[in-house]
Amino acid sequence: MSREPIWDVYGFSDRLTDTEKAVLAELRTTLDDKVHPYLNDAWSEDRLPEEIIEPLESLRLMDPPALKAAGEPVRGIFEAMRTFELARCDINVVTFFNAQAGLFRTVINQGGDADQVAELDPKVTNYDLLGVFALTEPDNGSDVARGLQTTATQSADGSWTINGEKRWIGGAFRADVICTFARDTADNQVKAFLVPREAAGVTLEKIERKASLRIMQNAHITYDDVQVDDDARLKNINSFKDVAACLRLMRSDASFIAAGAMAGAYEAAVRYTTQREQFGKPIAGFQLIQEKLATMLANVTASVAMALQLVDQQEAGVYKDENSAMAKMFTATKLRETVALAREVCGGNGITLDTDVARFHADAEAVYSYEGTHEINALIVGRSITGVSAFV
Repeated sequence: MSREPIWDVYGFSDRLTDTEKAVLAELRTTLDDKVHPYLNDAWSEDRLPEEIIEPLESLRLMDPPALKAAGEPVRGIFEAMRTFELARCDINVVTFFNAQAGLFRTVINQGGDADQVAELDPKVTNYDLLGVFALTEPDNGSDVARGLQTTATQSADGSWTINGEKRWIGGAFRADVICTFARDTADNQVKAFLVPREAAGVTLEKIERKASLRIMQNAHITYDDVQVDDDARLKNINSFKDVAACLRLMRSDASFIAAGAMAGAYEAAVRYTTQREQFGKPIAGFQLIQEKLATMLANVTASVAMALQLVDQQEAGVYKDENSAMAKMFTATKLRETVALAREVCGGNGITLDTDVARFHADAEAVYSYEGTHEINALIVGRSITGVSAFV
């Protein structure tokens, strides 16, 4: 894999500080040397390779020591490009990382009160507390706001009893706690609870036979009269509106996952086409191949530009559902096109894992659906355009 960002023809990386660039360069080296070699076998065998976990966690990417030593804050653009670099290596890897650093950490910081954030965030950033975000249910994905069926009932002593099911929860098998969203039977509002994975009544089943995200282990979780204290409830999640505030932030992460995966597929395609010879010369020298490579690079460039503008808005305190939804909708669509072109230019070898493009091609389907499907994000944007909701 190339250690230089050959995708960055517009110089987006110039917006990073030297320290941020150094941290990301170390991440690239770690991904190339200590993560990538395990991916294709693990994908084929439908397993998470334990060998990749310690190298990633040891970098302390949520609060990098190098930035702290330089007196620099962890900026939104750094977090975005961190996500990009992880996705440039592999969609499973970035999804695994962001289960902790994105989904779980976001809900802790957005959903916890001041005392909870002060106690829990350092544990999350240091991997002393592993957690996942459990919202989706077997029968409620896009309709989870209205249809969420998992329930929480508070007893006279203040404790809660949780019943229901969650599905597609990535990283749950390694988690210490499962951030579980449940509907309070008293007021019908959605609340969030940090449920210990090993609590009595919690059952995890691995989702088998996946054709996408095969490295990322997804769980179907059942809650059968699970008991938790009121201290386990995140105090600032009191309705689905509060959950939506978390989702708004997560969609920007998804945009950089899509953009990074495009870059990874593009670079794999360039690598293959410049080495593969047919008719006496590298296939990269044929016009039809060059047109496809040019389209892939344009897709990466446009997606990064859109996603970075979204980061700039959010850093300035501007958070609009329609903006994050549009970025996710656009980048995920361009990801689908880009990975298909990458697979195409690799010909028959493109359906094997050896070129890397087959893995990107399959895993892009998961990105297209998670963090809001194309259709749901389009309806959010459409509602903003027209002032009329088309949600049923």
